[in-house]
Amino acid sequence: MDAELKNSILKTGTTIVGIVCKDGVIMASDRQSTAGNIVMNKNSEKTKKVNDYILIAGTGMVSDIHRVAKLLPAELKLKELKSRTRPSVKQAANLLANILYSGIRQPSMIPMQAGFLLGGFNENGESELFSIEPAGSVVKVEDYDANFGSGMPYVLGLLERQYKKGLSVEEGVKLAVESIKSSTQRDIGSGFGIDVFTITKQGIKKVVSQEIQPSFKED
Repeated sequence: MDAELKNSILKTGTTIVGIVCKDGVIMASDRQSTAGNIVMNKNSEKTKKVNDYILIAGTGMVSDIHRVAKLLPAELKLKELKSRTRPSVKQAANLLANILYSGIRQPSMIPMQAGFLLGGFNENGESELFSIEPAGSVVKVEDYDANFGSGMPYVLGLLERQYKKGLSVEEGVKLAVESIKSSTQRDIGSGFGIDVFTITKQGIKKVVSQEIQPSFKED
């Protein structure tokens, strides 16, 4: 890929975060989509429900994230029909990793450029969180992660100091909100809103939906 083509690719910025709690998993994201230094969308849904028990949050090329959000549910359903068993969260993460690996390894002028957090709960009620980087490697998250979003350094800096092993879902939600707020204050690729989901044995719930509005005041 030559330099001109590299410079023409629309690069996106974002903040996604996943936090492992003693009784579940928290996934959160901001709402801003960018192309270079232009804000293209102020209400972009970055954390998406794959099915009744799995969520994904994506960072990278918007088209790649949208493709995965359509492809992954279909592939999981096919797997379920063939095996007559519900795929586990780990199996879903590995399937997503294979999709990303194939997308970046196949000959293409513009390979896939997206990383994901994938969280869900298994049939035994256990919640799990995985981080899948753009080249297709899978890591089970034991504490927290922000994948490769542009807001990652700000989120990880905060979580490094404030995350505690064994925190409750309620504490995790508050920490996720603070993480996104910290990122939107410094990262030019993140902003305009906060969405937070909980994943527990009771199911998936959206617990925070906030819009960040600019305010102006006289000096």
